[in-house]
Amino acid sequence: MMSTYLDISEFTKVYPSPRGDVHALESVNLGIEEGQFVSILGPSGCGKSTLLKCVAGLESGTCGQIRFDGEVLDGPPNGLGMVFQRDLLVDWRTVLENVMITAEFLELDESIARKEALRLLELFGLKGFEHHHPWELSGGMRQRAAICRALVGNPRLLLMDEPFGALDAMTRDELNIELQHIWLQSQKTLLFVTHSIQEAVFLSDRVIVMSRNPARVIEDMTIDLPRPRTLSTRGSTQFGEYVIELQALFKRVGIFKGE
Repeated sequence: MMSTYLDISEFTKVYPSPRGDVHALESVNLGIEEGQFVSILGPSGCGKSTLLKCVAGLESGTCGQIRFDGEVLDGPPNGLGMVFQRDLLVDWRTVLENVMITAEFLELDESIARKEALRLLELFGLKGFEHHHPWELSGGMRQRAAICRALVGNPRLLLMDEPFGALDAMTRDELNIELQHIWLQSQKTLLFVTHSIQEAVFLSDRVIVMSRNPARVIEDMTIDLPRPRTLSTRGSTQFGEYVIELQALFKRVGIFKGE
């Protein structure tokens, strides 16, 4: 039996404001087992990114707690990697130098980290671009580099905040396949924020659905699709049933206004 690796208990986040407090998260309860790929799905602005920042230790809660590997979080946990929607690459550093920022921050052995960085860049199709600068790359290539930067320290917990949201559909599909591949190889615990139902179903072991503000967990759906998943998986009856079920849920709670 797998253990609860990441445990979010009665977690509430309120932002004080002179015009009235903003309740971003309300009594969120969520347990994630080690090695699971879990997506957080919900409408834009519902608090998904806030939850991820709290899990990353970048923000504190108003009440409740988050435990990672048995320890209560009071700051960024050891073994954390994070990928944001914007790649946040430093334009005056090369791709390789950007990836190595993590190694510098964690004070890793430079030669070992460099070998790992080069391996990851090759794995993500960036071999030959190590000495290019970010402004010489496409959006998809920049985001690949950002993922490599998050992985170079071999994190136990990987947080991804809508990392493919700004990319075109074809590039997004390609990176979904590559992300699944690296996750299957490493079996890292992965918490992935998205507002795409199809993306969540395609990638995840579980899809956690959040309500509008204040965000609460309104559904915890297990996705039982065989892996590895390919783009043809999206044409399967089972995949379509998951998507329809989630769309129906959003419609019932007034989030999705489709026919």
